[in-house]
Amino acid sequence: MYLKLIACNVLLREVCREVASSPHTFDLYFTEKGDHEFCDRLRSLIEGEIRVAEESGKPYDAILLGYGLCGNATAGLGSSRFPLVLPRAHDCCTLFLGSKQKFRELFASNPSRPFATPGYLERGSDRFQTSSTRKFLGLDKSYEEYVALYGEENARYIMETLSPKTSEEPTLVYIAMPGTDSLGWEERCRAEAEREGKRFIRVQGDPRLIHKLIYGEWDPEEFLLVPQGQKIAPLYDWDQVVTSKPQL
Repeated sequence: MYLKLIACNVLLREVCREVASSPHTFDLYFTEKGDHEFCDRLRSLIEGEIRVAEESGKPYDAILLGYGLCGNATAGLGSSRFPLVLPRAHDCCTLFLGSKQKFRELFASNPSRPFATPGYLERGSDRFQTSSTRKFLGLDKSYEEYVALYGEENARYIMETLSPKTSEEPTLVYIAMPGTDSLGWEERCRAEAEREGKRFIRVQGDPRLIHKLIYGEWDPEEFLLVPQGQKIAPLYDWDQVVTSKPQL
């Protein structure tokens, strides 16, 4: 297959490693990590690169997106010429962990727990990332907003559920990716966690989703295939995460 891949540069090492051994032919385009700070900007950049692919005259079999929902940055994206392929992921953390299940195990009880990866740490000045799962699930509102929506009693219950009393000390999750041990990021991340008085948790990452994306192994349980003329639509759940619907 001839594929166009648009991805965030925090995945550059993993993507390039997989592309080098993939049987498929690729054109690559990476956005900057900082573009995630503004979902409209990131969506515009990805959309612009999709248009470049459409106007290039190249016979791509599909356009692959190396993102998750990423603050709704990929919501609404589509192509009139090519199918799109998107991992069913809330953000890049799932791609580094290798599965939605592992992501849920680590972050369902504390979506605001910060994490870091070698690719994330080496890009830009912002050292750590916080999962945006609460936003995706519609759980990022203030107490006053919940009162307006559901009433005071229900608002109080929601806030208590989202912020349960816990004895867990502040933690930092470091996701160690294969082939990056020699870069020294784990040691620097551990030292920074100690300086900030946080418990350091090392988790072994797994590039299996990145591998499957690049090798064309698009299991519908883990990837959304968006047909030509349709667009990505968020579901705000734990399982499917995204779906597709016709463009108006």
